[in-house]
Amino acid sequence: MKPFICGLDAALRLIGGKWKPLILFFLARQPMRYGELKRSIEGVSDKMLIQQLKEMEYHGLVSRTDHGEVPPRVDYALTPLGKSLSQTLVPLCEWGEQHQGAIADALADPA
Repeated sequence: MKPFICGLDAALRLIGGKWKPLILFFLARQPMRYGELKRSIEGVSDKMLIQQLKEMEYHGLVSRTDHGEVPPRVDYALTPLGKSLSQTLVPLCEWGEQHQGAIADALADPA
């Protein structure tokens, strides 16, 4: 039995969910400290962001640099694998920008 149905299945196993694509999007711009990343991703809880970052680090998409300072200073950045994956999201981001109105209408509450 094959481990994945197709390449899309393989990719979605790494970035499935609401927050991981957004983490990739913001870290593709530049490495960020935890607080910066949290402020950039509106609505994510600390627990969820920490969990998602740990998973992405485990899967080799994100690197974590602890500078061993007090107060703690930790930076997150994309690994080469994470950078290559983030580039695949660029067309999806562009599509979303171009169709925001239609997407809002499609997601509007029909009641």
